[in-house]
Amino acid sequence: MDAGLKRELEAKVYAGERLTREDGVALYESDDLTWLGRLAHHKRTELNGDRVMFNVNRHLNLTNVCSASCAYCSFQRKPGEKDAYTMRIDEAVRKAKEMEDEQLTELHIVNGLHPTLPWRYYPKVLRELKAALPTVKLKCFTATEVQWFEKISGLSADEILDELMDAGLESLTGGGAEIFDWEVRQHIVDHACHWEDWSRIHALAHSKGMKTPATMLYGHIEEPRHRVDHVLRLRELQDETGGFAVFIPLRYQHDFVDSADGKIRNRIQARTTMASPAESLKTFAVSRLLFDNVPHLKNFWVMHGLSVAQLSLNFGVDDLDGSVVEYKITHDADSYGTPNTMHRDDLLHLIWDAGFQPVERDTRYNVVREYDKAPSLAERRAEPQQVWA
Repeated sequence: MDAGLKRELEAKVYAGERLTREDGVALYESDDLTWLGRLAHHKRTELNGDRVMFNVNRHLNLTNVCSASCAYCSFQRKPGEKDAYTMRIDEAVRKAKEMEDEQLTELHIVNGLHPTLPWRYYPKVLRELKAALPTVKLKCFTATEVQWFEKISGLSADEILDELMDAGLESLTGGGAEIFDWEVRQHIVDHACHWEDWSRIHALAHSKGMKTPATMLYGHIEEPRHRVDHVLRLRELQDETGGFAVFIPLRYQHDFVDSADGKIRNRIQARTTMASPAESLKTFAVSRLLFDNVPHLKNFWVMHGLSVAQLSLNFGVDDLDGSVVEYKITHDADSYGTPNTMHRDDLLHLIWDAGFQPVERDTRYNVVREYDKAPSLAERRAEPQQVWA
């Protein structure tokens, strides 16, 4: 990067000026990862100090049967495939209650677009989960699923969200966003929910008082300019609604023959290379610098690994998601060795080891509990430390 441009961008960041589309593209073109990390860490510290948030959550995927065949997806199955499944409501409740003793605070539910499940199944399962775990927040369904519910029910998204909220819905999830630019999206997405519907449904959720996450799937066939465009669309929507609590860059995963049934479903992997740790850290940093109106930036550690998750805390990230448990959407694809679950103590030590203060949160980013600050380097060196792979 030209030295003059570098000084100009740094001055804008430290002055708190909003960065432009051109600035975002220029930041991605920089090879100075340390410099990018310093700028992003400055913004992260301004917003959140040395705190790192997490929650104790469980992911549930009620069904992997899906009408869509998105090019990158290893999770979806068609009716009749031997490992296709759909949970009975009592099975979903049983799985959720397995973590009751760990003071679970959130259930995170996303699913395939099931071609024959009736709309009424979805509010019913929320009501049963809420009755079984009344203090647990329900963070469920992508905007893509809500649009699917419109199709199968004949109801509007407004009516659907009202019924889901009456059944206990606290927040939508951020999925289905992938990359909004049609130049890329038309090659990777096989459903009818694109920017217009995704933004419409999240804006509607915000108008009803929800705080929702937003995501971006990066590291496949998109270019940095598409990532910048994606963030700026969300930034503009946030200017209007103020309803996004967190932004989550999700690392695209290759499929492997040791996945659930030995098949490779990822149709673009022959022409893609997954993002390297350095590219991931750059994506977190640039996202933090562009997103001046969203308070939190999350690393979903399942998709990045624990070491990159720790490093990302110095590149703008202030949230490490949670305990997760059985995240099938990634683990049906990868063979990278990320664990299925991290218990509360695991997350505390992961954050302390990186030199930050852990803060347990709920779905709306209210503080549940603040923990001690990280021990000093001298204290940590005084005894053997666990090494996170």
